[in-house]
Amino acid sequence: MFKCKTVWNKLAPLARASSTVCLQNARKSVLRHGRKLEMVQKSPMSSGPAGGGGENTLYYVLVGATCLGAGVYAYRTVSGDKERYNERMIELVSRSKQGPQATEAIAEAVAQSKEEPALTEPPVEEPPVTEAVVESTETEPVLEESVTEPVVEASIPEPIVETPVTEPVVEASVEEPVAEVASETEPTPVIIAEHVPEASSVSESAAVSEAVPAAEPIEPTAAHPDVPEHAPYLLIGGGTASFAAARSIRARDPGARVLIVTEESDLPYMRPPLSKELWFSDDPKATETLRFKQWNGKERSIYFQPPSFYVSPADLAKVENGGVAVLTGRKVVHMDVRGNKVKLSDGAEISYDKCLIATGGVPRNLQVIDRAGEEVMKRTTLFRKIEDFKSLEKISREVKSITIVGGGFLGSELACALGRRSDLGLEVIQMFPEKGNMGKVLPEYLSNWTTEKVRKEGVNVITDALVKNVSYKNDKLEIRLKDGRLVKTDHIVAAVGLEPSVELAKSAGLEVDSDFGGYRVNAELQARSNIWVAGDAACFYDIKLGRRRVEHHDHAVVSGRLAGENMTGASKPYWHQSMFWSDLGPDVGYEAIGIVDSSLPTVGVFAKATAKDTPKAATEQSGTGIRSESETEAVAGTLKTETKATPPPIQQKEDYGKGVIFYLRDQVVVGIVLWNVFNRMPIARKIIKDGEHHADLNEVAKLFNIHED
Repeated sequence: MFKCKTVWNKLAPLARASSTVCLQNARKSVLRHGRKLEMVQKSPMSSGPAGGGGENTLYYVLVGATCLGAGVYAYRTVSGDKERYNERMIELVSRSKQGPQATEAIAEAVAQSKEEPALTEPPVEEPPVTEAVVESTETEPVLEESVTEPVVEASIPEPIVETPVTEPVVEASVEEPVAEVASETEPTPVIIAEHVPEASSVSESAAVSEAVPAAEPIEPTAAHPDVPEHAPYLLIGGGTASFAAARSIRARDPGARVLIVTEESDLPYMRPPLSKELWFSDDPKATETLRFKQWNGKERSIYFQPPSFYVSPADLAKVENGGVAVLTGRKVVHMDVRGNKVKLSDGAEISYDKCLIATGGVPRNLQVIDRAGEEVMKRTTLFRKIEDFKSLEKISREVKSITIVGGGFLGSELACALGRRSDLGLEVIQMFPEKGNMGKVLPEYLSNWTTEKVRKEGVNVITDALVKNVSYKNDKLEIRLKDGRLVKTDHIVAAVGLEPSVELAKSAGLEVDSDFGGYRVNAELQARSNIWVAGDAACFYDIKLGRRRVEHHDHAVVSGRLAGENMTGASKPYWHQSMFWSDLGPDVGYEAIGIVDSSLPTVGVFAKATAKDTPKAATEQSGTGIRSESETEAVAGTLKTETKATPPPIQQKEDYGKGVIFYLRDQVVVGIVLWNVFNRMPIARKIIKDGEHHADLNEVAKLFNIHED
């Protein structure tokens, strides 16, 4: 091949020069004399005699040699490509899981196919043998071959010899190789060849990839096999609201396929026990099992359902009757509302038909702690999740002092829970800017009484405390207050509120309320077409109390349930007044509904408490420690009013056993706190819903039967 090319490079310029001179002389002769074209050139082209025939002969020889060399070059190129193609196919097959006999059979078949184009004699009849048609996974020519050895499926397209090719393209499927032998009495089978090379070593797989560069199909979900491409119902967030919505969707649509995407690594669970019952458990393994005894003595798990309740996300589209799948450890970072799809933190994309945003919120932190440095942040807990509970429980057994910043529900509950460990040498400090525990919710006299109750639990309560700065010195955290007081501690728990998670507002084009925070939704909890919001992140309009945002368990249950119903076409408005509750241990607790703000005028009616007026007794009666799950089942009309005579108003005193506190706005009850009065929430809800003026709230208090013995 190289010799022909060398000859061509030397002779081609001479051939072109001679051809050009010949044509020029021919034109001149015709134009000048008008005579017939002569083939003999006037100008000598060689050292031979002028006018001889040697020049024409040399021309024909050069042209003929050129054509012959081009033909030889084309033939050898095609033959070489064909051989390389067959060699690479044999190498591809030899690296599979097939045995050496199958490899020899394939090599023999390829060798025979190389000789097929050269056969010119008619085929010789042979005894009938089993024929197998090997067909590639693509629409390429079929290679038929008669062999006596077992037929092994392989993707071997027929070589093409008409035109030269540079690299054959072979596409291998991702199925196990299957070997089938056709019976002699059966008709010729057609076997769809599916083969994948065995990746027995790094070098082998690298060789296969180099030989067949196009053998790796690109699939959208290849890098995320556990992420479904589509979910008819997509729930963003793995909290109480999402689980309530999933249960509601499945109740109305039994065949629904629901996918919950949560950033946490746990299945949906209830948060209230993290700051309540789990701390009072006598089981040393409660931190690992997350099982606890309720105040009524019954044991249950913190998870709503066991893992067996859910289906695998990868199988969600395959299960016959649908189901609920949970994709843990993933966060939705972008929403394409027009395209009805979301993008996850790992790059995967999921399309949806209906979507619920129930992302909840993240704990707030004090700015002075954020700016204090890494050493301070390492010794600060923002309490919210299961891992926060496990971490704080472990820390409480290792350090000597813990300070809780915050006097609200969470801070007071954690203070009472940790105060029980003061007998083990743990110093528990609680500080807040109000004058008493839950000072933003309870009237001042009741807040002061609650503070004394917390102190009796072994907690050092510091009121009127505004944190100025926090530093880390001599293996201690130093908290400097604005009035000059200095508190030294080993660990800080910041319980100063919740910030709603609204990161998706920008990409989804959703409105965030500037006053209350959270996504603004309509009466049906819908933010946009095919998008609903529930739980802590929803800022909804209350037809009685105006626009609100609630951060409590019962609201998550009710709003999630309603959103699920509306996602299946119910179109119901949100009218339910959600409640919330807090327990300061098994002996003191309260339930509240509506707007409970200590800045509003209040009227309290109290009575002497009995043994059944405790959270423990309430759970024994209802059968559950999560009281909001059962309180909505009762109907206000079924409760009879008290027939006893109205007792004189109870003066404010140190022991407030049980009672009802009414919060007024323009002489109308807008909020109610039931202090150690349980299972009466439907009555309180009806009072707020009616919105009537009450001249004597003592008469209204009789509805709650607080004077029963």
